[in-house]
Amino acid sequence: MVDIYESPLAGRYASERILKLFSQQKRIETWRKLWTELARAQHELGLPVSEEQVNELAAHVSDIDFDCAKAREKEVRHDVMAHVYTYGKAAPGAAGIIHLGATSCYVTDNADLILYRDGLRYLREELLKTLSALADFAGRYKALPALGFTHYQPAQPVTVGKRAALWMQDLLMDLDELDQVLDGIRFLGCRGATGTEASLLELFDGDEAKIIELNRRLAAAFGFAECFAVCGQTYPRKLDSRILNCLSSIAQSLHKMATDIRLLQHDRQLEEPFGTHQIGSSAMAYKRNPMRCERICSLARYLIGDALSGAMTASVQWLERTLDDSAGRRIALPEAFLCADAILRLAQNVVSGLQVNEAVIRRNLQENLPFIATENLLMEAVKKGGDRQALHEVIRAASMEAAARMKEEGVCDLPERLAAAGEFGLSKEEIDALLEPERYIGRCPEQVEEFLAAVRPKIDGAGPADAEITV
Repeated sequence: MVDIYESPLAGRYASERILKLFSQQKRIETWRKLWTELARAQHELGLPVSEEQVNELAAHVSDIDFDCAKAREKEVRHDVMAHVYTYGKAAPGAAGIIHLGATSCYVTDNADLILYRDGLRYLREELLKTLSALADFAGRYKALPALGFTHYQPAQPVTVGKRAALWMQDLLMDLDELDQVLDGIRFLGCRGATGTEASLLELFDGDEAKIIELNRRLAAAFGFAECFAVCGQTYPRKLDSRILNCLSSIAQSLHKMATDIRLLQHDRQLEEPFGTHQIGSSAMAYKRNPMRCERICSLARYLIGDALSGAMTASVQWLERTLDDSAGRRIALPEAFLCADAILRLAQNVVSGLQVNEAVIRRNLQENLPFIATENLLMEAVKKGGDRQALHEVIRAASMEAAARMKEEGVCDLPERLAAAGEFGLSKEEIDALLEPERYIGRCPEQVEEFLAAVRPKIDGAGPADAEITV
C-alpha cells in the first residue's frame, strides 16, 4: 500500500524520460555541475581555486546524500546552502570554494534553464513523431470522401485526410512557436545579487574582461551561445510564461484533434485504438468509449489552465526579484512538461492506431449528399433548359418533404422525388450519376498532397510513434 500522495502525472501519465529529467537527482546533479564549472572557470582565470579542488568536485557530482541535505535544510531553512554543505561533505578538499562569488540563483535558475531547454528539445521530438503519424494518416486517406460539418451540421463533403491535414497545420504552428522559444533561451550566468556582477568585480579586482570571459565559459560549458544581456537576480520570468504558453498551445491543438475524433467516434466513422481485453464500461459491456481522446482532452485542459501561472508570476516580479515565484514555479513548470509529454504520446498512440470505418463514412455521407448536391442538380437542370426559379421551388418543396420523412422513417427519398417531378427534367439515373461523393470534395486530395510535400522536409527524420500506452 502506498501511503504518500503521488502526482498522477508522475504515477500514471508521463514517460520515464521526462520523469528522470525533472527528478531531484537530475536537478541536484545539475547544481553540482554548475558549481564545478564555476570553480573550473575561476581556476583558469586566476582565482585561488586549485585544479585538485575542481577535480574533486567533478568526481562527486552524482553521489548525493539527500538525507544529509534534508537534515541540513531543516536546520538552516535554505535548500541551496543545505546542498552546498552536503557537497562539501562529499568533497571536503573543495568545501571552502564551493559557491564562490555566486548567489542561489546561479544554481537554481541556470539549472532550470538547462532542464527546460532539454525538456523542450525532448517535446520537440515527440511533436515531430505526432506530426509524422498524422502525415502518414493524411496521405493514406487524402481522397476518402466524408461528410463535412459546420456548426456540427452537415455541410459540403471533405476527405478524411484533409481533416488530418488541418490537425497537422495547428501542430506545425506549435512547432514554430516551440522553436522560437528555444531560440530565445539564454543562460543566466553568474551575475550577483541584483544582476550587477558586483561580487565578481570584487573577486577579479575590477577586471571586467575576466567577468565577461567567466560568463562566456559558463554558458559554453552548458551548451548556450550567450547569456541574457541584462538581468536582475533571476533570469526574466517572462521566459517561463513563454514556455508555458507554448506548451498550452500544443495542448489546445491536441484537444481540438481529440475532440474531433470523439465526435466522429460517436457516429462510428473513426475509432481510437481499443485493446483486445479493454473494458469500455463497468456496467455496459458493449461500450467502446474514446477514453484515450477523452484523456487527451482532460489533461490538455489542465495544461491550458496551468499556463496562467506563468503570466501571473511574470507580471508581479518586483524590481530585481521577489521569492513569491519560487513555490509556484516548482509545481507549474515540471508538471506542464509532464502533461505535454503525456498528451503527445497519447496522440501518437491514437493516430497510429486510428480505425477508419469506410463503409460507415460512405453511408453517412450518402444519407446527406442528396441535400448537399441540390445546387449542382439545379445547375444541371438549368443547363437542360429549365427555369432556375421554378426549379428552385421544386427542390425546396421536395427537400422539405424528404427531410420530414427522413426524420420520421429514417429514409432519404429526395432523388426519387426530384425524378418524379417531370418539370425538373432529370431522370433518376441522371440524378444518381451526379451523386458520386468524389464530385463534391473539391481539391481535397490535391490540397493534402501539396501540403504534405511542403511540410515533409520539416518533419522527416521523426522516429516511430509510440505504439503502446499502458495506463
